[in-house]
Amino acid sequence: MAKPFTAPPRALFATDPGKSRGRLHRESPSATRTEFQRDRDRIIHADAFRRLKQKTQVFVAHEGDHYRTRLTHSLEVSQIARTAARVLGLDEDLAETLSLAHDIGHPPFGHAGETALNMCMRLYDGFDHNAQALRVLTKLEHRYPKFDGLNLTWETLEGVIKHNGPLVDARRTIDKLPAAFRDYEALQSLELDTFAGPEAQVAALADDIAYNNHDIQDGLRAGLFEIDELMEIPLAGDVFREVMAEFPKLERDRLISESVRRLIGLWIRDLIAEFQRRAAKDQPQSAEEVRALKHPLGAFSEENAERQKPLKTFLFERMYRHEKVNRMMSQARRVVRELFDLYLSEPEVLPSPWRERATSAAKDTSKRARVVCDYIAGMTDTYAIDEHRRLFNLEPWT
Repeated sequence: MAKPFTAPPRALFATDPGKSRGRLHRESPSATRTEFQRDRDRIIHADAFRRLKQKTQVFVAHEGDHYRTRLTHSLEVSQIARTAARVLGLDEDLAETLSLAHDIGHPPFGHAGETALNMCMRLYDGFDHNAQALRVLTKLEHRYPKFDGLNLTWETLEGVIKHNGPLVDARRTIDKLPAAFRDYEALQSLELDTFAGPEAQVAALADDIAYNNHDIQDGLRAGLFEIDELMEIPLAGDVFREVMAEFPKLERDRLISESVRRLIGLWIRDLIAEFQRRAAKDQPQSAEEVRALKHPLGAFSEENAERQKPLKTFLFERMYRHEKVNRMMSQARRVVRELFDLYLSEPEVLPSPWRERATSAAKDTSKRARVVCDYIAGMTDTYAIDEHRRLFNLEPWT
């Protein structure tokens, strides 16, 4: 029998909440929470976080109650990230915070909504969900009397926008980044040319683990592909065969759940082992030294990364480009484009206070477009559909 799990001691390179670089606007420390726990709580209570409950991953939110939304996905990412962070001796609270916030800048309708908004904003600095997350966290949330945004710690902001690696390198200078990054850099540097801290790197991999494996479950549930087709895919097929051999009469739903559970465990163990291997080789003594490395500590092993590729290709072809999904996304792009065009040309139809913000920028089309973009990006799938119906459906008139 395996021994009960015992958490290892804190790693030397873990991010210490007691040594945070602080917040843009100075605040007294909390008597009951660390700085990162406080950040987590602010994100959970944010309007933008609650709206993730009806923002899609792959399926539009009204398609069914069991498909993942941005909210359920973020919760699943946080569970995986906390598990890995605990084993690695990292700060669990920061890993959780970054996981909960990582999708907060996404518009309605997933990647289709982002593509449509970026096209609408092509003359006005474009749209990028990572830059939008920074806008949400530093400007668009209006909860506190002394500042806009959530006034999160430096480590949380840095981890949210750099979780996939440096934003500035030899090929991309800061003037090529969206304005949100340039504007905030003038207030507080987030060191855009370095990797994020170790907890952010773990959260990014937890994101990969969650969506790859849960897309398998959602795709099977939606009938976009069948278990027999997965048998031809390395890694996924191996695990499904293992479960079927162990439980030959297992009903379909339990077979899927058990196989996905084992796949998640396999990926988590690989993440932890590769992180530990790299940490042992590089010997970082602090989170700052992790950031200064020329490569990330957080990664999957070369073997597992190769074995993932056929699965990602399969999901892309059979799920993300499935006729059913394509039709939904085509409709979604049309909803976003038509709402944007109407709001931009007729800002008086916007609700208050968005109407006031847009009309105050009447002589600056770029600023007005950004107001419209912010409003649409904050919508849930269902609200965008209902708003489009209210503004474009003339049936009630007839």
